[in-house]
Amino acid sequence: MGSRRGKDKLLYCESCGRAVPRTKAVDFNKRSAYSTDLRGDDNVTAFADRTVYYCISCAKHRKIFERKKEIAARRRTRF
Repeated sequence: MGSRRGKDKLLYCESCGRAVPRTKAVDFNKRSAYSTDLRGDDNVTAFADRTVYYCISCAKHRKIFERKKEIAARRRTRF
């Protein structure tokens, strides 16, 4: 990946909409839960993961770096 030439693909920040090169964007996996909200046995819950990208300043402001560190620490202690 380091030997590529030319421009990086531009991604857009989820928060402010700024165009950021792919190599500088901070990626974060968001998990959403969708539920039917039915009480009882018919309740269905679905989970969806999606990757969102932030510029450096929005990632610092939203404390994405701290969250990523916590997630990595949880994964290390789990296994």
